[in-house]
Amino acid sequence: MKIQILHNPRCSKSRATLQLLREAGHDPEIILYLDSPPDAEQLRAILSALGRSPRQLLRTGEAEYRELGLADERLSDQQLIAAMVAHPRLIERPIVLARGKAALGRPPESVLDIL
Repeated sequence: MKIQILHNPRCSKSRATLQLLREAGHDPEIILYLDSPPDAEQLRAILSALGRSPRQLLRTGEAEYRELGLADERLSDQQLIAAMVAHPRLIERPIVLARGKAALGRPPESVLDIL
């Protein structure tokens, strides 16, 4: 079973989720999404697997969120996805992908449900 984690090593939740996966005996493929962000199609697939809207995956505390005016409710899903692709720090993390499913590691234990 292939497991992937969209990981930011500077994020404590991301580090905890990766450690939890390893302690459960998994060796996930680590995707440093800040260096290799998903494209719009991949992000749409991730959102679908998560069962979330683009707005629900935005990190609202990031400077880019304010600078780009992303709080504007008139923005379309396509516009929000384009912003996340261009500024991957806006993507909530960590995200674990396994068996066609996805889970957000907040809290880290929530990813165990898809393994």
